[in-house]
Amino acid sequence: MGRTITEKILAAHTTQKGIRTGMLINARVDIALGNDVTAPIAIAEFRKAGGVNVFDKEKVVLVPDHFTPNKDIASAEQCRIVRQFAREQGLTNYFEIGEVGVEHALLPEQGIVLPGDLVIGADSHTCTYGALGAFATGVGSTDLAAAMLTGEAWFKVPESMKFVLHGQLSKWVSGKDLIIYVIGKIGVDGALYRAMEFTGDTVRTLTMADRLTMANMAIEAGAKNGIFAPDETTIAYVKERAKRGYTVYDSDPDATYASVIEVDVTKIEPQVAFPHLPSNARGISSVGNVPIDQVWIGSCTNGRIEDLRVAAKVLKGRRVAPYVRLIVVPATPTIYRQALKEGLIETFLDAKAAVSAPTCGACLGGHMGILAKGERSVATTNRNFVGRMGHPESEVYLANPAVAAASAVLGRLAGPDEL
Repeated sequence: MGRTITEKILAAHTTQKGIRTGMLINARVDIALGNDVTAPIAIAEFRKAGGVNVFDKEKVVLVPDHFTPNKDIASAEQCRIVRQFAREQGLTNYFEIGEVGVEHALLPEQGIVLPGDLVIGADSHTCTYGALGAFATGVGSTDLAAAMLTGEAWFKVPESMKFVLHGQLSKWVSGKDLIIYVIGKIGVDGALYRAMEFTGDTVRTLTMADRLTMANMAIEAGAKNGIFAPDETTIAYVKERAKRGYTVYDSDPDATYASVIEVDVTKIEPQVAFPHLPSNARGISSVGNVPIDQVWIGSCTNGRIEDLRVAAKVLKGRRVAPYVRLIVVPATPTIYRQALKEGLIETFLDAKAAVSAPTCGACLGGHMGILAKGERSVATTNRNFVGRMGHPESEVYLANPAVAAASAVLGRLAGPDEL
């Protein structure tokens, strides 16, 4: 019987034999990731368990990105704990202000995660790295502590769902629209503890940015992981970044799936996820008249250079509507520098946007764009739960960067073709 890419990667990281779905395994990890919210708890548990040295100073990665630059005393204390631990352990991959970026944009960019890796992170959007052909999933801080100590974690081998994407994308449609559309069809628990495997002729045309966005939001359908088999696009992306070897896996033709879902992408227009669930999806042509107060472009979902280019293309020669706040957050220093080089930052400033240093910031209701009671924001982020970006009576509408930029100009939910 054939195996899926997810099953193959897990099997390659354990000594247990006869790997099958539903089986509980211990597996060695290639990367164990923490941030300024989750790592302090993991560090405390690591010490409580008697930990002295991490299992591998190159494989434990700490990225204080959520509340940095520190927004208050409490966040400064959190970051100090992470900084001191990284210094004490001599961690190779610790990223501080000036080098720090949003973790799930930073690690692929820096070649830290590679195809065939098994990655855990104390952050639910760790599933982003499935875009590279890695098995990557979020865990709790105590599981991260155990992995930092032993280099292993436990898993239940998930069933896989195959999403076969066919056809050519329409103008302004991106990976963000594909994943919102899919989540809208299957629901926020439609892939509960399953692997979402994306394939089909459309996938071969997707950029790495599109794939990273889609894998990032697999958790919003309840998935254990999202994953793409590496192809020429993946290898071209990885080749210029990898500092170590990697292994490429693909699913067998006779692999078993819990379900196979065919998607005709030619029928998909830019999508908007209305409050208060990522599954509350509507095409841009049916959103109605929804006035907005803020637009936020950035995050581990859509803060990459490709996203900023799209937003700048829409904003070029235009200005943000009166009384609408536009905040643009490049996801890493490298992306920020490239945006400067290409004149994108100037375009954003000319449009009267505020441009921030790399941070998760308002995506999780942290800082740099918190919403007041009754306010509405279009955001290129991945969640729009109640209170996600501020007051519990505020609203967040998830969209791609083109829709976000057009909405900023018109002061209401809108697609770029309306400009």
